[in-house]
Amino acid sequence: MTTTINKSLTINSPVSEVFTYFARPEHMADQFPENMGLNIIPIEVKNGFGVGTIFRISGDFDGKKLEWDCETIDYIPHRQIIAKMIEGPFKKWQIQVDFEEIDEKTTKTGIKVDYDMPMGPLGGFIDKVKLKKIAERGIENGLYRVKALLEGTGSIPVYITLDAYRKILKEKERLNCSVSDTIIQLFKTQEENSIKASSS
Repeated sequence: MTTTINKSLTINSPVSEVFTYFARPEHMADQFPENMGLNIIPIEVKNGFGVGTIFRISGDFDGKKLEWDCETIDYIPHRQIIAKMIEGPFKKWQIQVDFEEIDEKTTKTGIKVDYDMPMGPLGGFIDKVKLKKIAERGIENGLYRVKALLEGTGSIPVYITLDAYRKILKEKERLNCSVSDTIIQLFKTQEENSIKASSS
């Protein structure tokens, strides 16, 4: 029997920026609690993370390590991204992210996950009710994290890792300036440190 999880949230950021964030499969890992150790690794990138892109998801679900491979099957810029499991433990697993432009600075973002647990030992081992609650909480928290991330800066530099981006956001708060000014300040500090190191 297929379980469906549906969550949506309005993000005060242009649809192009929200879409750019979700278009990178590895950013999905940021939508789940850290104790799940969720990892998403792009295996084969096609058409700028578009249709045909394959990525691997792994994580700890209620004490059980699960891993599965997904493929992006639908990719409509600024509208929709759909990926489905092509190999893994579920009978079915599919995620759909929808984007609706409310105005030029506001986007309604919806995430829908359909999955069907396997029968047998794995299906019995993982409490279906518990798994649904974990996934619902993860998706909901994730939407709020993305909202905070995108609304906190006004833009997202997709050329750096999420980890590095988080560090920049912390520095931005400490320095009380814009993201671009923070990056410039970090470069200046790094340059000064390397000059000091080479002269000593």
